[in-house]
Amino acid sequence: MGHMGDAWDVANAAPFLASDESKYVTGIERVVDGGITCKVG
Repeated sequence: MGHMGDAWDVANAAPFLASDESKYVTGIERVVDGGITCKVG
């Protein structure tokens, strides 16, 4: 994404995981890093 995230980017993932919108999300590692771990090379 071209910029460094901050603590709010990680914090905003928590309400999603606590909501009914994520009721079928199980056994997953949710990485909030702006795609750094997907970068090739």
